[in-house]
Amino acid sequence: MLEKSFTIPELILIAGTRVALGAGMGLLIGEKLGRDARKGAGLALLAVGALSTIPLVMGVLGKPQIAEKR
Repeated sequence: MLEKSFTIPELILIAGTRVALGAGMGLLIGEKLGRDARKGAGLALLAVGALSTIPLVMGVLGKPQIAEKR
């Protein structure tokens, strides 16, 4: 199994992007706000979440792996 270690700030950034993506998707499918406000806010959050995920994924994939303990 491949293992990588993360710092607390990295975990917070990863969780934050998931929150932005989820909130954006929730606003797009929800009905509490007006259609235009919901669509604008939802698309903005979705875009921020998706675009901020790209550098985080590149950083995670570029981290060295932790050697397996046998």
